[in-house]
Amino acid sequence: MCGITGWVSFDRDLTTEHATIAAMNATMTDRGPDAGGIWLDTHAAFGHRRLAVIDLEGGAQPMTVTHDGRTILATTYSGEIYNYRELRAELAARGHQFTTVSDTEVALHAYLEWGEDFTERLNGMYAFALWDPRSEELLLVRDRMGIKPLYYYPTPDGVLFGSEPKAILANPLARAVVDAEGLAELLTVVKTPGHAVYRGMRELRPGHTLRVRRGGLTERRYWSITAQEHTDDLDTTIHHVRELLDDIVERQLIADVPLCTLLSGGLDSSAITALAAKALREGGHGPVRSFAVDFVGQTENFQPDALRATPDGPYAHALAEHVAADHRDIVLDTADLRHRDHRDAVLLARDLPIGMGEGDTSLYLLFKAIREQTTVALSGESADEIFGGYSWFHDPEAVAAESFPWLWAIQRGFAAQQTRLSRDALFAPGLMAKIDVPGYQTSRYHEAIAEVPRLAGETGLQRRMREISYLHLTRFVQFLLDRKDRASMATGLEVRVPFCDHRLVEYVFNAPWSMKTFDGREKSLLRAATRDVLPDVVAERVKSPYPSTQDPSYAEALRDNLRDVLADRNAPVRDLLDLGAVGDAVDTAPGPDLRNSAEVVLAVDTWLRNYDVTLEV
Repeated sequence: MCGITGWVSFDRDLTTEHATIAAMNATMTDRGPDAGGIWLDTHAAFGHRRLAVIDLEGGAQPMTVTHDGRTILATTYSGEIYNYRELRAELAARGHQFTTVSDTEVALHAYLEWGEDFTERLNGMYAFALWDPRSEELLLVRDRMGIKPLYYYPTPDGVLFGSEPKAILANPLARAVVDAEGLAELLTVVKTPGHAVYRGMRELRPGHTLRVRRGGLTERRYWSITAQEHTDDLDTTIHHVRELLDDIVERQLIADVPLCTLLSGGLDSSAITALAAKALREGGHGPVRSFAVDFVGQTENFQPDALRATPDGPYAHALAEHVAADHRDIVLDTADLRHRDHRDAVLLARDLPIGMGEGDTSLYLLFKAIREQTTVALSGESADEIFGGYSWFHDPEAVAAESFPWLWAIQRGFAAQQTRLSRDALFAPGLMAKIDVPGYQTSRYHEAIAEVPRLAGETGLQRRMREISYLHLTRFVQFLLDRKDRASMATGLEVRVPFCDHRLVEYVFNAPWSMKTFDGREKSLLRAATRDVLPDVVAERVKSPYPSTQDPSYAEALRDNLRDVLADRNAPVRDLLDLGAVGDAVDTAPGPDLRNSAEVVLAVDTWLRNYDVTLEV
C-alpha cells in the first residue's frame, strides 16, 4: 500500500533539499509504518513510506531501473496491481529482467515497454509517480476508480505531490488557503473530481495521468465509464457477474501478510466474505478471517430507525457460521468514540473537516483494532453505487429531482424532522450567503450531468437511471472511498475494494435498469449472482447503512464540547458561527437533532487549531 510524496523543480538542485523532502515524507508514516526511503536527483525528489504486503524483502522504495550504470527510471509507488504476475511473465518474455518479485518493479518495466499506454494494462488500485531522468519528465498515475488518493500542487517551476494534502503542505512552497468555493466543497456531501479544497492544490482525477515537463503540466484521461449496448440476456448477465466476482476476489486474496474481510452481515460484505471463503477453501488454505463492528449494548438494546431496521450482529454471525469463518466482533465503547484524541486522529487522517463525524471515528477505531491482528482487509464498499442499493435509487421523487439524489434524501430527512439541525445550521448567515452551498451544489450537479455517457435513442427511466448511476460512480463513491482510505491507512491497514474492479463497473453500468431490479428489489443482480453462497436470512436482508451508536451519552458529550467552544473566546471557529443559534442549540436541541451540526462545528474548530489555514471568503 504505502504513502508517497515528491517534488519536481526545474530551476533548482533538489539534491540539497533532503531535509524538506524528509519532512514531507514524515507526514506519511502512518500510511507506511514498515519502512521509509528518499531518492534525490537534480530536479526530482521522491519520498516513500512502506506498508509491506507483497515481496516483504525485495519491495523497498523508491525503486529505480538502471542501465549501463545510469538510472533510467525511478518510482515512488502506492497500491496493488492485481494482475502483476501475468504482466511480469509477459515482460520477461520480451526480455525484461527483474531483481524482485514485487508489483512495483512490474510497473516500472511496463512503462519502459509500453510507455504511457501501460496504464490500459493495469488492474488494481494505485497512485504513483515515475521520473525519467533522460527526458526530465514526471508522470503521475491514478487508478481508474480513484481508490487510492493522489494530490498535486503546481509551482512556478514544477510540482509538489503526495498521497495526502499534509505531505504537500509540509513544503514551504505550499500554503493552506481556503476560499468560498473550498468551504462550499467542505460543507456539501459531493466530492467534486479534481477538487482538493485548498486553493492551488488539485487531486488527480481517477483514470487520469499528469505529465510534468519544463513546458508545463498536461493531464490526460486514459479511462472513463462509457455507454455500451448490453446484449446479454438476464441469465447470461447473472452468470457473467459471478464469473467476474470469482476472478476479482481470487486476485485480491494475494498477499504475503495476514488477510481478512470486513463483515457487516449485509449483502455486499457477506458476498465478498463468502466468495473469499470459497476461494481459500478451494485453494487448500485455512478459513477466511472476518471482523465486524458493534457498540457496547447496541445489539441487545437496538431501536429501529428510518435508516436501520435491524442490527448488524445477528446477520454477520449467521454468515460467519454459514461459511465457517474465523470471525471476531470489534465492540466499541462510547467513551472511545467521544475521546478527543481519537477524533483528532481522524481529522489528521483526513486533513479536512469533511466526513461523517462519529461514523468516521468508529471506522478508524475498527481499523485500528483489526490492524493489531492482520494487515489487509477486503471490503464490500461500492456495491451500492454499482448495483443500485440505496433507497433513493428506488424513490421516484429522488430519481426525478434536479439534484444529487443523496443530497435530496438528506434534505428530505431534515424536512421530515423539523427540529433536526442540518450540517451548516450553526454557521453565520452572512458566511453562508457568501459560500452559497445550494448554488454550488446546483452548479456541480449540472456539470456532472453534462459528463454522462449515453446511448443514442436512450430515453425515459433507462436514460435517467444511467445518469443516477454515473453520479454515484463518479461523485458519491469518491466520498466513501476517500473516507475508507484515510481511516484505514491512518492505522496502517490496507483495505481492498473488489467491487471497484473496472471490469465489473463497466459491465454492470451498462446492464439495463430492469435487470438490476428484475426481482423487484435493490441489487437484484448481485443477490442472484451470489445467492448460492449465502444463507437465506442474509440474502433477503434489507439494505442497512454503516452502523451508528445509539447511546444518548454520545450526543450529550457533543453538547458539552459545543458549550466549551462558546465559552472559549479564542476558539477559531467562533468567527464563522451564529453564536445565538449555537447557544439555542446547546440549551434546547434534543441530542439526536444536535449531533450532525455539532460534529461539523467541532471538526472545523479542530482543523483551524491544528492547521495553519488562511480563510479568504
